Amino acid sequence: MNILFLLIPLGLVLLACAVAAFFWAVGSGQFDDLDSPAMSVVMDDDTKPSARDRRIKNNAANGTTNSNNTQK
Repeated sequence: MNILFLLIPLGLVLLACAVAAFFWAVGSGQFDDLDSPAMSVVMDDDTKPSARDRRIKNNAANGTTNSNNTQK
């Protein structure tokens, strides 16, 4: 029974922290735009990667490195 004198105030403190964190997130704009980040994953890039980027990607996929590749 004495444990309730500890657990009830502790629960109220945790609840107050959760409510404060929620209001901080709303105030800082965390919930302003929920649709754009999800749609950005499926949007198509119109730009082609440069030859250097393709070479780096291919080398990484093959597990090889080429020390002759210098940045120009």
